[in-house]
Amino acid sequence: MNVRSSGTQGIHIEQDVVLARQLARKLSQECGMRLIDLTKLVTAVSELARNTMTYGRGGDMDWQIIEDGARTGLRLTFRDEGPGIPDLKLAMTDGWTSGGGLGLGLTGAKRLVDDFELETAPGAGTRVTICKWT
Repeated sequence: MNVRSSGTQGIHIEQDVVLARQLARKLSQECGMRLIDLTKLVTAVSELARNTMTYGRGGDMDWQIIEDGARTGLRLTFRDEGPGIPDLKLAMTDGWTSGGGLGLGLTGAKRLVDDFELETAPGAGTRVTICKWT
């Protein structure tokens, strides 16, 4: 796997969630992603960036445009040093929410992307890595 380009976008305030979505859209277009896939990815970014800001107390979105043979993908990692997710199994259950939302953030984001990885521990923050391939 080859990294073509990379960078980081901070996520600390509401405006940063908007900037993360805009950056994901721009990078998806650079990858040549189809509109439907771009829309799915930007929706997942919106959920995960908001989680990073709200539950993780702010953090970063690291991005990489990657190549694997003939495929090009956009890999995004949302990381924070917040309280972590105390019950990952519960958090990955459709309909469960720790806030006032619909409970579709993590599970919804997982369904919208090709690759989804989540690492968390109480008191150690959370790291969610997603990838969408063209």
